[in-house]
Amino acid sequence: MIAARRRQRRRGGQVGRFTSVARRDGVGVIRIDRPPLNVLSTAVQDELADVAAQVAHDASITAAIIWGGPKTFAAGADVKEMEAMDVATLRARPEGLQHGFNQLAALRKPLIAAITGYALGGGCELALTADLRVAADNAVLGQPEVTLGMIPGCGGTQRLARLVGPSRAKDLMLTGRRVDADEALRIGLADRVVPAPKVFDTAFALAADLAAGPALAYQAICTAVDDGLDRAVDDGLALERELFAKVFGSEDKAIGTRHFVMKHQGRAPFVGR
Repeated sequence: MIAARRRQRRRGGQVGRFTSVARRDGVGVIRIDRPPLNVLSTAVQDELADVAAQVAHDASITAAIIWGGPKTFAAGADVKEMEAMDVATLRARPEGLQHGFNQLAALRKPLIAAITGYALGGGCELALTADLRVAADNAVLGQPEVTLGMIPGCGGTQRLARLVGPSRAKDLMLTGRRVDADEALRIGLADRVVPAPKVFDTAFALAADLAAGPALAYQAICTAVDDGLDRAVDDGLALERELFAKVFGSEDKAIGTRHFVMKHQGRAPFVGR
């Protein structure tokens, strides 16, 4: 494992001890690798902020996947570490435990969570930072923090409620119960459910398809939805108008409309400008 990480570091893919970013076909593959369960210690959470910065500033990456490997997405926060942490230590962290999660959620590039096995607590909150979630048929998701006398602290109270609605979010958080892949799909916590061996390939194919699309339009869509939901409807509509005008003047808009008018087949050859 150490030798493999050294080889990956020489290739420029390693971000930290437990995370890496590989690039292929315009897709950044964010890998969490802290076996056996990808427990999200504060060190991993800090590395996620570095991952987000790398993906955000890499012009060769147009879409990204976050992936915990074939067995487990992320089983949650490091409870042993949290048991030993006092309030002063927690408050000394600028964003509490949210730092890396917030940076991933703020990406203006499509981010897809490829979920196998457990995505519990912090793992579920990590999946919530993505724009789309592809779940394995063996996936188990939930916010069980209440069983430890706590609440979700990495964005779950806000992102889960916005995704599945306040009532369903409270059901999951108040009871701490887990949901399987079928229920996750039904309530909107997952967007696609596929057999476990196909999770990565499905997520990658989706990301690769998005990577070939209009990057400026993606940025505008993510900004309009994510920022607009925090505003009054009229303010959100004003934001939409501003972003529409910005995209309307882009080279991709000219390419896309010309492609349609000329009745060309397939995807327009967008250039990301």
